This record gives sequence, C-alpha cells and structure tokens, in this order.
Amino acid sequence: MAGQAVIHVENLAKIYGEKQALKGISFDVHRGEILGFLGPNGAGKSTTMKILTGYVSATSGQVTVDGVDLFTNPLEARRRVGYLPESTPLYMDMVAYEYLDYVAEVRGLGKADRATRIAEVAKVTGIREVIGSIIGTLSKGYKQRVGLAQALVHDPQILILDEPTSGLDPNQIVEVRNLIKALGRERTVILSTHNLPEVRQTCDRMLIVHRGEIVADGTPAELEEKMASSPSIVLTIVPHNGAPAADLAQSLGAVAGISGVAIVREETGDARCVTFNATAAGDARAAMFEWTKNNDHTLLELRRDALDLEGIFRRLTQDL
Repeated sequence: MAGQAVIHVENLAKIYGEKQALKGISFDVHRGEILGFLGPNGAGKSTTMKILTGYVSATSGQVTVDGVDLFTNPLEARRRVGYLPESTPLYMDMVAYEYLDYVAEVRGLGKADRATRIAEVAKVTGIREVIGSIIGTLSKGYKQRVGLAQALVHDPQILILDEPTSGLDPNQIVEVRNLIKALGRERTVILSTHNLPEVRQTCDRMLIVHRGEIVADGTPAELEEKMASSPSIVLTIVPHNGAPAADLAQSLGAVAGISGVAIVREETGDARCVTFNATAAGDARAAMFEWTKNNDHTLLELRRDALDLEGIFRRLTQDL
C-alpha cells in the first residue's frame, strides 16, 4: 500500500514559445512507490522530469517535493532528489571513483563522508569492480550504473530516472531493471519511459501522458481491467448489395450499446469486405451478429479485441 504523497503536482503547465508542452497536469507520487511515467515522443515526459528536478522552470502550477515548495525553495527541494537524465551526465575522461567523489563534493558531502558513501553506492549499483576504471572505457551498461550511482551518492529518498534503459542490450536492460526494483524498496522512484515491458515488470503504478495531458492513471492491472469493461469489437462483413462503408458504419453505430464505429479497412476482390472496429459499453457481439443477419450481410469475423498494456497505450496516445 502506497504511503503519503512525497511529490505533489498541481496544474503544472509549460509553454515553449507557441507550443504548450504541459497543459495543467496534476498528480501525486506516494512514498515507497515506483511510478512509471509513459508517453510517446513529445508527450511531455522529459519536460515534466526536468521541472520536478529543478532543471527547467514551469510556466505555471505548483510542485512540492517532500513538503518543500520547488519554486520558492528550489535548492532545498533538489537536495531531496537524485536525477538520472536521459543523456547520462558523465565525464568520460575521469575515473569512476573520481567522478563520484566530485559529484558528492558538489552535493555538499565532506571528504570522510564521501568515501563511505561512494563505497555504499558502488556496492548497491554493482560497480565496485570498475570503480578504478576510466568511464569512457566502460560498457554502456556500466556507464548507466555509474549514472545511477551519481544520482544516489547524496542518499536521496526520491529518484527520478529519465529513460534509464535507453540504448542498453536485453541483458543490460534486465540488470538495470532489477537494480531499479531493488532501489524502489527503500526509495520513491519516478521512471520516465516508453518501454512497456519495463513498466509491467518494474512499476507499481503508471501515468500515461499524451500531448501534455494525463490520459490514464493506475496500476497496469487496473488500466487493463478498465479497458476490458469497454472493449472494442472487430467485425468483418461482405456487405449486402455493395452498401457503402460509411453508410454501414452509421447503421452499425445505431445498434444499442455501441458508442463508436471506425472503418479499419476495406478490401476489394472477388468479394468486397469491410472491417469495422466498434467501441461498446459491454459485450455487444450478439447485437452485432443480429444486425449482420437482419441486414443480409455475410459475416466473416466477429471478435472482441482485448487490449494488453501495449494496446491500451496505443489507443490512448494515437491521434485518431
């Protein structure tokens, strides 16, 4: 069960010139929660992450981080957050230990505390065997681990990770994913990504953002259950007397329980067929079968189109 809200976002908006990247979004992140923040490219994910970490200003709205107002007391709020940007902030010509020591010093840790803390984060992130290596010589996976170590070196209770597995191979993705899950046992984590398997296997809850607005909020299981309560139904018919597809869609849309009909494709050949996708309040297959029979159309296919997490994401973020 998630604890109290450690991050509170209210009516957050950001405008770049004529583009409104965020349109007044509001959400809470609870203590001890791993939150997946999803959306297609340009949806507003990275903008939100940069605002929450104080790297970009907001046009309007309110953000509190562990009770601290981010906009009136930004330095205190930023002390409570560890941040891994999408482009990992590494100095390739530095030794990993020297880099972490530098970051820890910037974060205000004393020399003795720095040595102790670096040893701790090196163990947690699994980089002890490469701590004396030049960062530029490390694999992509180890570089990402060093990036996570710098986000952890000042022992924050909140981690914000922007596309942490981007560019990694499948084995490295699994390693970093397991590391994030382990870190989430003791910290609050916001994970910005468009990797749906990552969310399914790592996150307690997910937000989907599209065109600067939140279009879904819940656990993966909750969102799948919600979509299952209003499934789409695929119907393919050979129309009687060659009826136009648009007229068929209008007629089908008048069937009780159906709230919308889209023409998916129309194929010509020996027998012209039309495929529709209908949104229904429940399972309207029986009513659609009766409509097909009563109008003398030939039925080729009738099925519920159950949505998995990928299907939900596509439905909510496609511009129809």
